[in-house]
Amino acid sequence: MTSFTWQDGERTIRFGRGMAAEAVGVLGGPGYALLTTPRAMQAVPHVVEAAGSVHEIAPGRVDELAGALLGTIGHDRIVALGGGRVIDVAKALAAASGGTARAMAIPTTLSGAEMTRVHRQAVGAPEGTSGVRPAVVVNDPALSASQPEPELAASALNALGHAAEGPCTPRANPVATLAALEAARLLTGAFRRAPDRDALALGALLAGYTIDSTIYGLHHVLSQTLVRLAGIGHGPANAIMLPHTLGALAWRFSEWYERLGAATGGDPAEVAGRLCSLTGATTLVGLGVGNDTLDACADAAAERPELDLTPPRADRAEIRTLYDHAH
Repeated sequence: MTSFTWQDGERTIRFGRGMAAEAVGVLGGPGYALLTTPRAMQAVPHVVEAAGSVHEIAPGRVDELAGALLGTIGHDRIVALGGGRVIDVAKALAAASGGTARAMAIPTTLSGAEMTRVHRQAVGAPEGTSGVRPAVVVNDPALSASQPEPELAASALNALGHAAEGPCTPRANPVATLAALEAARLLTGAFRRAPDRDALALGALLAGYTIDSTIYGLHHVLSQTLVRLAGIGHGPANAIMLPHTLGALAWRFSEWYERLGAATGGDPAEVAGRLCSLTGATTLVGLGVGNDTLDACADAAAERPELDLTPPRADRAEIRTLYDHAH
């Protein structure tokens, strides 16, 4: 897989095997605030050693985790070494700084968060704070695609969700759509034999680029609501829902669904279902989600304004049906 440097507006993206070894220099040298997790710290100890301060990010809600750190980060560079939760906390802190700090990211999952300005704002952030995206991204497939296969497959399905629904929003454009098709091809083709982790890393990066350009809709609304109200993981929520939400996209955007099928080498919902079987969790009930919880999720999801980005807007009945199918 080719390594590259991509200057995209205000951000610099370095991609390729071995990039982690160069990370400290690419980030601007030692002395940054590092947000990370125990697993990530073990993978690249030289990045940890170069940090001016290290903050371990526990499981939890991004807005609350970021809010707890407001006022404690005394650096103008906030580097996230971890998955989507860690990266989103770094983005939220940079956004709350009003431009005095920049977010940077070294992803350790396929979340794509390093490519987007989508994140929850920190509790206590100034009113009207806008989202930011990392100014520097160091994406080494040895890190970004480093999860064990079940978690890797779930993370890949989250990325495939980005590629699948981004071109369906009113913000769709030809460049993002081409990136989405290539992302879908890479993400699904990578599991035809032993996982091709380089292909997965690039596919997730392109899918993240897509969703940054187009924003998300129905699929991610339903998945995010499960994470927030049912307490299940982000990867499993996306993996379980995608085979069902793809069906909701199919009748809304039939021409796009055909193009997506050509990229994935089969019916996209069936392909997603096969990948979901690799995760070890294929139903919501298998994760302990009950019907009462699904009622609450359907109520909350039906109120989300992002549903307007997947026209025609899904109503509560359709949302509850999709949850039922995944249950």
